[in-house]
Amino acid sequence: MPDGDMAGLLSDGQLDALSGAWNLLPTYLTPHIVLCATALTLGLVISLPLAALITDRPWLRRLVLAFASLIQTIPGLALLALFYPLLLALSALAASFLGFSIPALGFLPTLLALTLYAILPILRNGVVGLNGIDSAVVEAAEGVGMTPWQILMRVRAPLATPVIMAGVRTATVWTIGAATLSTPVGQTSLGNYIFTGLQTENWVSVAFGCVAAAGLALVADLFLGLVETGASERNRKRVVVGIAGLALGTLAGLAPLFSARAVTYTIGAKSFSEQYILADLIGDRLRADGVGVTRKDGLGSSIAFRALAHNDIDAYVDYSGTLWRNVMGRTDTPSREVMLREIAGWMKAKYGVTVLGALGFENAYVLAMKGERARTLNITSIADLARVAPELTIGDDLEFLGRPEWTSLKSVYGLSFKRRRSFNPTMMYHAIETGEADVISAYSSDGRIAALDLIALADPKHAIPSYDALILIAPRRAADKRLKRALAPLIGAIPIEAMRHANLMVDRDIDKASPEEAARALAKAVHLQPR
Repeated sequence: MPDGDMAGLLSDGQLDALSGAWNLLPTYLTPHIVLCATALTLGLVISLPLAALITDRPWLRRLVLAFASLIQTIPGLALLALFYPLLLALSALAASFLGFSIPALGFLPTLLALTLYAILPILRNGVVGLNGIDSAVVEAAEGVGMTPWQILMRVRAPLATPVIMAGVRTATVWTIGAATLSTPVGQTSLGNYIFTGLQTENWVSVAFGCVAAAGLALVADLFLGLVETGASERNRKRVVVGIAGLALGTLAGLAPLFSARAVTYTIGAKSFSEQYILADLIGDRLRADGVGVTRKDGLGSSIAFRALAHNDIDAYVDYSGTLWRNVMGRTDTPSREVMLREIAGWMKAKYGVTVLGALGFENAYVLAMKGERARTLNITSIADLARVAPELTIGDDLEFLGRPEWTSLKSVYGLSFKRRRSFNPTMMYHAIETGEADVISAYSSDGRIAALDLIALADPKHAIPSYDALILIAPRRAADKRLKRALAPLIGAIPIEAMRHANLMVDRDIDKASPEEAARALAKAVHLQPR
């Protein structure tokens, strides 16, 4: 399509989003290819010998295939998440007895999960292919004196190759698609487009990620199809072309790995707009100092902190209330000053994590209602809400009702709602706007509270602690003067009004800005120009 026609179909903002997505393609595509290629290789290495072992052993075949099928019933994101605590435990054991730790975030848990997903189609087709060989052919091979190993390698395996390749094709498509779910556990992939786009309502990014993943799967399937048909038709040329295409495509995707890069610091971000903005703000300051930056976005609250404590990321922004309740397990609610002092001391002593300081604003959990609805029900505080909560629906951000803050609110105010609905944080605001939820677990620094005429209900009994935004630095960077020097000007520099405006730039429906643009606008608003 000519550029003029494309410009006519897309707005300027969408064209900018498309350009930004295209520029990120090498950053996201390369680790996606590395991950999928490694998982499929491991899947083949495990599945093919296993298929040969169980083919002539019916009881073992049923057992192994049942287990492989059971793995497939576990949702992909859940399987990825399950490997995280398992690897954390193994890492602790390795550190205690062997003196080294095992990375629990990012590549390794994703690789293990995807390898398990790749096994079933290859294994099943391997068994079907090996069992499907005409018994007369096998008898003929035995008649000329071939050993069982020779029959397997020279007769059964070659004849079964087309069927096995069909399983490899299925495993490849599954693996490439499932790899997009790896973002929440800290693995960069094409899923970064999708998760970030969903949170910031950048539908161009979501579509780009989907098309890129689908395109990669189709190209891989095309070349594997050549290998499959070449094997079935005894056409060596097709097999060679298929294998060469896969090799060249993989090398082209991996090319950025061999380019000169000055990556030094890895910045983490949780899965909401403010975190993306702050991570970009931190990254801009580091890049202005002449160092490289990588990102791990879309992390869950507990995963983000564990990643920092285990040096999988170098810095990120967390909130005092989250650290106080979720990490330290504290249930009391002291003053802000006492809380910050105790958090800093405990983090350093327990994990070696450095609390560089507070950014200057608070992003606390608040329960919010539409202004008109709250006025109709005469609700201004959570105490008022408790009176009518059994008749209302609460919308939360996927994790709030599992957090200690919710336990505290229920205990202090006796809250009990008629119905609960969980949403992506951005969709949660749409839910209250459309009436699908009467109350939501909002955030005090979110600009949509004012923009949507929401009322943040008062917490007169102080069930929820303060939530100052804090910059945390990993243990291995505790003495890193360059990192601290670059980030020190951020401490105490960002008022709540400036953060709300930056958040609204990304979250509003019209004239949306990217997190990068919002970060630069925030830096300018608070006079934090790059050095």
